[in-house]
Amino acid sequence: MNAIDLEAIAARHPDLVQVPLMARLRIPLIVLVAALYVVFCFWFFSISRVLGTAHWDIAGSYLADWVSYEERPDIRIGADGMRVTFPNNSSLGENPQPDWLKRDETSVTRIVENAPAATAETHQKKSTLSFLVSPEPETADTVQAQEKKTVTEKVVSHATVEYSASTTVDVTPERAEIRHAGDVLTIPLGGSEIKLDGPLPSWAGQPYAGGKVIMSFGLPGWMEVEPDRVRIRKRFLGWANFIFDTNSKFFGKSTSEVIALISSDTRLDPKQSNASLAAYDFLYNPSWQHLDVWTKLLQTIVMAFVGTLFASIIAFPLAFVAARNITRSKVANQVTKRFFDFQRSVDMFVWALFFTRGFGPGPLAGISAIFFTDTGTLGKLYAEALENIDNKPREGVKSVGAPAMTVHRFGVLPQVLPVFASQALYFWESNTRSATIIGAVGAGGIGLKLWEAMRTNADWENVAYMVVLILLVVYIFDTASNMLRARLMGSSSR
Repeated sequence: MNAIDLEAIAARHPDLVQVPLMARLRIPLIVLVAALYVVFCFWFFSISRVLGTAHWDIAGSYLADWVSYEERPDIRIGADGMRVTFPNNSSLGENPQPDWLKRDETSVTRIVENAPAATAETHQKKSTLSFLVSPEPETADTVQAQEKKTVTEKVVSHATVEYSASTTVDVTPERAEIRHAGDVLTIPLGGSEIKLDGPLPSWAGQPYAGGKVIMSFGLPGWMEVEPDRVRIRKRFLGWANFIFDTNSKFFGKSTSEVIALISSDTRLDPKQSNASLAAYDFLYNPSWQHLDVWTKLLQTIVMAFVGTLFASIIAFPLAFVAARNITRSKVANQVTKRFFDFQRSVDMFVWALFFTRGFGPGPLAGISAIFFTDTGTLGKLYAEALENIDNKPREGVKSVGAPAMTVHRFGVLPQVLPVFASQALYFWESNTRSATIIGAVGAGGIGLKLWEAMRTNADWENVAYMVVLILLVVYIFDTASNMLRARLMGSSSR
């Protein structure tokens, strides 16, 4: 058939070659509807306003805190000079002297008055009815003269903080001078409020007139200036004291020194070997709590496994009742399916809240929440798999006079068992993630510890540590689950 014949057929039967109008407009209509839906979402959820008013700088600071830590010295300004103090939990240990904070010290002599000391007469035992007698006025006989003594101590006259090559801070009792991004900002100190002479640069802000001034330097850190105090927040990449805390005898030592001490016969602690001491200091590191975190992570894994296992065991026989081609009773079918709907219609998070109130905080509440939710979901999936089986193997087994249990064993299970196992493995891997979320409401596991670290709003490096562990576990389980499902489904096809 040539082109002339095709044209003749098209002339006689135009309906065969003419594309209907709706078919031609189908793709443009789909694109138009999708575009209108996106525009509606932007308007309904005010996405443009949310993006415009979002605090991207705060989000950036939170992300930076995941991979860094802060040193937080305070410079306090007094009448006799300045004092630099570090928090008790500083990662630098006792008496920190970092090279990025230089101090010029001077000696100051001042007179200190001791509190008045009572004479022996005031220590005499009073009558139990002494409250009925008017107290006698204090005299020179009852109170010793105040003692005065001279104290000499060192104070800081000038401090320099180096955030980076382009950001430095010079502090004296009279002013704080900040250099950043080519700008110089001078802030007077020592009064009752901060009064600025000119406008602030873009990297500084004063929430209200006379109040503190807040400066953000990006990744190097930030600082706050008050009339009598300068708060330094210098950020460093990495996780501070991840191996050994400042209380450990291995703190501050290099890797080679630690290895040498572990292999040495000279004990740092007479009660245990250096290797045992190093392991103890690492596992019970108070800043990172490695052993507790790993225990809670294992608790989450077991919680997900036990909950999924029990759900699979219960859903398996119930699915045979719910399948219409297995159980011919419509009442039994509907009752079982509505039971599945009830269990899976309530989210796992809500079940976790319910069982936490019933059993109290702990893994039992998490296991129960996973068990209840997955029983309904797996039961529905198992029942649908049973309803879609090929009836030929089943009829073949039944034709030889086999009883019902034998028919199910050899005619049904070989078809659905790999599917059941594959779905159970997928839910186990998924529940490992879900167990982390429900743990935040008291269901135990690493989720509760993760929530506690996030509530402090200061330990984001600990949050990052636990998130990395969760990601690693989920990756391992996902890989193992995919391999097992591939083998199961592959064996069923052969």
